[in-house]
Amino acid sequence: MTIGQDIVWQPSDDLVKHSHMSQFQEFVSAKHQLQFAEYSDLHKWSVSNLGDFWQSLSEFTNIKWSQTPGQAYTPPAHKKMLGAKWFDGSRLNFAENIFHGMSDDSQVISVCEGREDLTLSKADLKNQVAQCAAYLKSNDVGVGDRVVGVMPNTEAAVIAMMATSSLGAVWSSCSPDFGEQGIVDRFGQIEPKVLFAVHNYNYNGKTQDCSDVIEKVVARIGALKSVCIIDGASESSRELSFAIEHKSFTDFADIKEELSLSFESVAFDAPLYIMFSSGTTGVPKCIIHTVGGTLLQHKKELMLHSNLGPKSKLLYFTTCGWMMWNWMVSALAVGSDLVLFEGSPAYPGISRLWEVLEQYEVNVFGTSPKFLSATDNADYVPAEVLNLSSLKTILSTGAPLLPEQYDWVANNVGETVHLASISGGTDIISCFMLGVPNIPVYRGQIQAPGLGMAVECWVDEKSVVGQKGELVCTKPFPSMPLGFWNDLDGERYRAAYFNFYDHVEIWRHGDFVSIEDSGGVVVYGRSDATLNPGGVRIGTAEIYRVVENLDGVIDSLAAAYQKDGDVHIVLFLILKDGVIMDEAFKKLIKGCIRQELTPRHVPREIFRVDEIPYTRSGKKLEIAVTRILHHDPVPNKTAIANAQCLTAYESLAEELS
Repeated sequence: MTIGQDIVWQPSDDLVKHSHMSQFQEFVSAKHQLQFAEYSDLHKWSVSNLGDFWQSLSEFTNIKWSQTPGQAYTPPAHKKMLGAKWFDGSRLNFAENIFHGMSDDSQVISVCEGREDLTLSKADLKNQVAQCAAYLKSNDVGVGDRVVGVMPNTEAAVIAMMATSSLGAVWSSCSPDFGEQGIVDRFGQIEPKVLFAVHNYNYNGKTQDCSDVIEKVVARIGALKSVCIIDGASESSRELSFAIEHKSFTDFADIKEELSLSFESVAFDAPLYIMFSSGTTGVPKCIIHTVGGTLLQHKKELMLHSNLGPKSKLLYFTTCGWMMWNWMVSALAVGSDLVLFEGSPAYPGISRLWEVLEQYEVNVFGTSPKFLSATDNADYVPAEVLNLSSLKTILSTGAPLLPEQYDWVANNVGETVHLASISGGTDIISCFMLGVPNIPVYRGQIQAPGLGMAVECWVDEKSVVGQKGELVCTKPFPSMPLGFWNDLDGERYRAAYFNFYDHVEIWRHGDFVSIEDSGGVVVYGRSDATLNPGGVRIGTAEIYRVVENLDGVIDSLAAAYQKDGDVHIVLFLILKDGVIMDEAFKKLIKGCIRQELTPRHVPREIFRVDEIPYTRSGKKLEIAVTRILHHDPVPNKTAIANAQCLTAYESLAEELS
């Protein structure tokens, strides 16, 4: 396969011809008597004709309506974004659409550290969802009520979510590694009626007991009527004690008698999920996502952009506290099998997750740059020891991919594997830009904005190409949040996304990006973590792309430190064993950054650390470290996956002072 100088992957003629994206393009061409020479033409049409596009998409992806819609899109007044109406008058049910997309031989495969793998057929899944829905009904759960889970990524989470949505109720979840306050900060705001929780889970070969945390959480959330306890991967050491009704998940999961499952139809913009912001700058925002917007956007991204469908298998390494879990589960609605993975991806060795891909012949694998780097640093080459011929696509999100990681995947996993970096977020429960199976991948770039997403890069309120600026979306899209919980006048919602520019109401996402001549997008980091030495905006990812490619460097974090009227860059490094952080090594680091980037990018100080702080969804916490360097408090440390490491940064802040 011939690859151009900057192209690291090119789709085969067969893939272009038979991809779902091409099929959709042909569908639109026939329906609207149009011709599209390439993806950029289809995208331009999709954002210029929102009603026709989303209507065509709903037909192509076979949305199941209980009441068919009238107009697909009603624009907001005065050319704004807020107030748009989608599929007015329609009614549907999310769980019904999940089952509608599954074939009779669809499967959910659950791989969980500490127990044997488990496989559910569609019939098994439907019966367990029906049993779980009956339990929820017995606790008066109905349309609009909240049900929550503190759960590992196993089949039980899928069952509980689908049972909730079958009733028209609202689901929210987090992973069991959250502490008491982190859970209460989230679920306490939304007053759930039922909590699903696990009493222990296995990670990295050790059993983590959640019993005390769950008991305290239940005691603090007064709205709860019942608790459903899920067996952990290990035998429970004791019985849990609650002042309210509690039930074991196995009480209905093991029932083989078939129970009919009904679906409560709700409006397109009825709430489906409540997602939470990371909570590292204050109490987490409760972001409400709709049934129709989530379903339609996910089917577009999974089917067209990820080329998933019947007979395919998706494994996305995620937790129930990250939006990628919600996104992943929607793959069932396009007919894909689902392989759930719970536990450490590197236990008992870095090969573990790769071996699961081989064992279950996974076609699309979702991961993060951090995991790819960990595999690289361990000198593990999957293609040398495994048969990964079934693997067609790797999706990566959580942080920008380094350019060298595109080469690493081609050389160590397979040059025919489509590496698609994707970017969006909890805010929209989907992506702004992502992969396209019909066009080339350029090193270091996300391939393109998603269909229907009017993505631009703005500098001084002007759309630019080839310059760094703010990621904005200039037109409405169905997966915009319904709003924030308990934000009755919408003030906090508008402030979060729409008030950045004084003269126009558009979505400003908070990413620092550039749109290239190729149409691809480069993400340089979060706007609020952008460094400004000498008044020049620098994205942290620019520095990571250089530093993390150097021998001896495992991970890095750059933060801003204000001193003497200017911003100094402070760089923190995790180094391999045997590497000495002396002045010669620091000089090497600075010299490489100066040569590859500019003198403005060169850090004033470089420190060695044992850990980099991360959110639970795998994002580096530059802002938290910046606060520490200025002796400001870091709120809600329970939202940080490894908050204990911040003590070392506090000591380094004293050294800087």
